[in-house]
Amino acid sequence: MQVNILDAKNRLSQLIKLAQSGQTVVIANRGQPVAQLVAAPGASLQTVGSRTVYGSVSQWLQATPVPVHARRTAAEMDAELARERGAWD
Repeated sequence: MQVNILDAKNRLSQLIKLAQSGQTVVIANRGQPVAQLVAAPGASLQTVGSRTVYGSVSQWLQATPVPVHARRTAAEMDAELARERGAWD
C-alpha cells in the first residue's frame, strides 16, 4: 500500500495497524516513495474481545481482572446505556 505524506499523517493509527499486521506501507512524496512503515520486532497486534491492543497493555489486561462489583454482561451494559439515554429525553 502506498499513501501520500498528508494522507499518512491523517491516517497514522490505521497505517500502523496495517504494518503490524504484516502489510507493507510505503509513504510517498508527490508519488515518489520516500519511507516505508514496518512493525518493530515483537510489536504484533493482539486482540482482547473485539478490541485491538498492543504488547504490555494486553498483558496488563489479562493480569488485572475487573473487580467483581464492576463486572457486567454485554446485555447488562446495553440495558444500563438504554436507561441513561432514556433519561436524556
